[in-house]
Amino acid sequence: MHGRCNLACRYCYLYEGPDHSWRTRPAAAPPAVLDRTATRIAEHARAHSLRALSLVLHGGEPLLAGADTLARFTALVRERVPPDCAVHATVQTNATLLTEERLAVLARHEIRVGISLDGGLPAHNARRVDHAGRPSWPAAVRGARLLADRFPSSYAGILTVVDPTLDPLDTYGSLLALRPPALDLLLPHGNWSAPPPHLADAAHGAWLCTVFDRWWRAGRRETRVRLFEECVALLLGLPAATESLGLAPFDALVVETDGSIEQVDSLKSCYEGAAETGLDVFRHGFDAALHHPGVAARQAGVSALAEECRSCPLLSVCGGGHYAHRYRAGHGFANPSVYCADLQRFIRHVARRLAEDTAPAAVAPGSSPALTSAPSSASCEGGTP
Repeated sequence: MHGRCNLACRYCYLYEGPDHSWRTRPAAAPPAVLDRTATRIAEHARAHSLRALSLVLHGGEPLLAGADTLARFTALVRERVPPDCAVHATVQTNATLLTEERLAVLARHEIRVGISLDGGLPAHNARRVDHAGRPSWPAAVRGARLLADRFPSSYAGILTVVDPTLDPLDTYGSLLALRPPALDLLLPHGNWSAPPPHLADAAHGAWLCTVFDRWWRAGRRETRVRLFEECVALLLGLPAATESLGLAPFDALVVETDGSIEQVDSLKSCYEGAAETGLDVFRHGFDAALHHPGVAARQAGVSALAEECRSCPLLSVCGGGHYAHRYRAGHGFANPSVYCADLQRFIRHVARRLAEDTAPAAVAPGSSPALTSAPSSASCEGGTP
């Protein structure tokens, strides 16, 4: 929706990373691009008889385009898709531009609001500053609290990038204080050619294990944590859909402000042009993207993974990890995740907790034993898979 941001976060993969294509594109998506994109979405929904689709209004900072623009575009999509296709719309924002008036517009048009924060305290967000170097926290927390207090039904949740230098329990507790219905905990974007900081000793995996134990043993579901819920589901052999775990085909595309159809923008953390397909909404439908090698690889499941991944007992849960984290210059994406050790540590830890808490209880005479589901890898906490 908007290709610029009012913040200058010091670690941003989009504006501080190797891909600079944003500089040559319009700041905001022009009306012609929005109109054509709505038509392409409707064509795709009709061609595949979709009963629902997810419309994520992204940036940059999408609210720079204006809440009314977001609302008009969402309404346009809903008008054009078949009447039996639900459009689940979400805007992902840094929360600094949230006001009661803007939130009222979004709520009226059934656009849910996801917030990006590094933690629930000012110290957690020291790297999230504006272009003058001023902290974004005061404005961001005002927006987050306004959303939680006045528009709770519009609150989609909080997205947080894991920082192993921050205390995990302190960070998690501070996020809970903002009353999110859901949390997304993401590993920082990095790869074998540009490794993320603090990679030694599987520090990111250890951080996740600590937060998982706090969440798992809370006695009640304080909030949904997508990474945790989907790891548990995959360990139990249930379906789960996430970009970070599992083998489900990835099913998202990005339309840039100039109408270009691209792969997800996390690939821009790898190299210049990594997300490009050569397609655009004026000349191509979304099905054309399925023939692009990068998109096809993400639909291919096991066959697109490195040999080490295909022989790993954690394959069905890990799924090779996030696609962008597998990149190595000169070798492409057919590599294990740069976070392989972290993912092993985390998945084995979750499996162990799951096995402990689903172990058969003592059975009284004449009663039936409890049915349990302890995965075969659950007894392994660390070491070689």
